[in-house]
Amino acid sequence: MILDDQSYKVYAWSMNIPKLSAKEAEVLRLLIANGEMYGLEMVQRSTMLKRGTVYVTLSRMSDKGYVESRLEDVSLGDGPARRLYQVTGLGVRAFRAMEQAARVFAGGEIVWGY
Repeated sequence: MILDDQSYKVYAWSMNIPKLSAKEAEVLRLLIANGEMYGLEMVQRSTMLKRGTVYVTLSRMSDKGYVESRLEDVSLGDGPARRLYQVTGLGVRAFRAMEQAARVFAGGEIVWGY
């Protein structure tokens, strides 16, 4: 369950939880579920991500430390290398904190030490 944007921002601010946009949460969800992926692969597997915004989102997330990237290994003549992205430990923690906040806020459940 996902909080509406305003409720999540208020709860996140009060609990010092990293703020994730819906697109950032979607990227993290995909990377946690599937492992290393390239940008257009994420677009293909998501109804939320679009070609025109996925790389801007990934760049912003890299700056925040939520994802890291590398160029794939390619053989000569295979075309240009694609950039592969993977979630960092910080990204996993931010996503799990967002999930926990959504559960607590939506269900009134009190959880200590998340």
